[in-house]
Amino acid sequence: MAPGAHAGTGLELENVIAARRLELAGKPGIAGLMANGKTFSIAVFASIGGLIYGYNQGMFGQILAMNNFAKASGVTGIQNPTISGFLTSILELGAWVGVLINGILADALGRKLCVVVACAVFTIGVIVQALTHGGSYDYILVGRFVTGIGVGSLSMIVPLYNAELAPPEIRGSLVALQQLAIVGGIMVSYWFTYGTQSIGGTGDSHSKAAWLVPITIQLVPAIVLAIGIMFMLQSPRWLMGRGREAECREIIANLRRLPLDAPLVEIEFLEVKAQRLFEERVSQRDFPQYQDGSKASKFHLTLNEYKSLVTNRGNFKRTSVAVLVMLFQQWSGINFILYYAPFIFQRLGLSGKTISLLASGVVGIVMFLGTIPSVLWIDQVGRKPTLISGAIIMGVCHYVVAAIIGSCEKNWDAHKAAGWVAVVFIWIFIIAFGYSWGPCGWIVTAEVFPSVFERRVFLQLAQQLRRRDGYPDFVTAASWGVYIFLGMMCVFGATYVFFFVPETMNRTLDEMDQLFGDNSGRARADAAVLEQAFHNVGLLKAVGIESRTPKNELEESGDEKGYAIHKA
Repeated sequence: MAPGAHAGTGLELENVIAARRLELAGKPGIAGLMANGKTFSIAVFASIGGLIYGYNQGMFGQILAMNNFAKASGVTGIQNPTISGFLTSILELGAWVGVLINGILADALGRKLCVVVACAVFTIGVIVQALTHGGSYDYILVGRFVTGIGVGSLSMIVPLYNAELAPPEIRGSLVALQQLAIVGGIMVSYWFTYGTQSIGGTGDSHSKAAWLVPITIQLVPAIVLAIGIMFMLQSPRWLMGRGREAECREIIANLRRLPLDAPLVEIEFLEVKAQRLFEERVSQRDFPQYQDGSKASKFHLTLNEYKSLVTNRGNFKRTSVAVLVMLFQQWSGINFILYYAPFIFQRLGLSGKTISLLASGVVGIVMFLGTIPSVLWIDQVGRKPTLISGAIIMGVCHYVVAAIIGSCEKNWDAHKAAGWVAVVFIWIFIIAFGYSWGPCGWIVTAEVFPSVFERRVFLQLAQQLRRRDGYPDFVTAASWGVYIFLGMMCVFGATYVFFFVPETMNRTLDEMDQLFGDNSGRARADAAVLEQAFHNVGLLKAVGIESRTPKNELEESGDEKGYAIHKA
């Protein structure tokens, strides 16, 4: 900056800090992943949690159609949409509990131990499901509920952990790994159950191993993750929150593979420290009566922090964006396709369980392949163009499938080619979701909130939006109408992103305030506190800025504040 320039507020100073950091940091995309190989490797390993979630998600829809499982569990397969919907949605009820408990554990135990606890709970749920016998689905209900607690916790803690480890230039790619792992698990589940479905035959001789092996094999990645995560690095942001600053700096240097005194390490460490100091000072300013450290005060602080997601104007904007992005992600129709693919393809006129399962298996492959470009290039293309293009393609696919079903469903035997055209458009839909709303929904969710607490809270809320229990009866009653509805949701999603969602690419987790443009008196006061935090931790000096002491005290609104800055 030219001598004598004025930064004005903490939010404007963030632009200067961001520019300096980007000068020192590497490039995004493949080059960025290679330059940050250690961070990338840790994120890949942590994403085994997503693999577990995806496998469990895809596997259960397949074993529901197995003859021996239907006898052992007392269900009649996917042809009974109400029962199958309840059996699948009980997992989500467990996930609700898991993410809520996880919110406490993530702060109390740290990200790594929280993963271990989630894997242990998941293991118990799998064992209970494996005990299913005698025509009673109680084992499945209890087991899937407990399993849901585990996968719900994992599906929150892994994106949080990856986002907190990642430098800005590859953060999108690392968070997208969660979605790639999920679809990888789905893909594996389809083909693994395809390989086991005929063990012992398909009639009365059908073996219990056909469904027992797919259920119990989940224990392997869960155990590997629980043991291996203890050898990974802890989240630097969690360490800063616990007052372990030296360890925080060491881990940032370790992840960047740079010396402790490297300028980039210094800037990123001070950004984390300044954000923590900012959060503490805002809490002290807003809730001075709850600063004694007692359990009652901590409870009231937590309660008020939850309330701030809707009562604080800036936070409400973030909450609205994150909620609606995840809502449109779920109502794009993806879970409808993933859970009930065999049922859907049978309705399209494909005969035979093997043909239907093969069609479902291709769903897993194309979704996995479609997600890879997002991991490689999301930090170069951006979030908004990716979300908008994906929503448009998905909407078109829904409308084409609706038209085919509406004109051909009364006589599929005479329209076999049309049935396969509908299948191809479902595959195109899957590819579009794979590169766009699948990973980007999680990326935006993990990025829009600046504080650790807010990111953790909303990742819980995002999981609670992942409900699926209405789909079976919906598709049975609506036929082609369900695709019209889902196509409309895709169009609404594209429109919302175009007008209301800011681009978050290459922004640090501590720079999101500016993007949400809250110019209220409270926001200006918060900017003044943030500006003071930058000054106190030495971040302004680290990026080549010198500043004088603010003219007013922190208690003032900050309207007249300003720092004169110039190049050192």
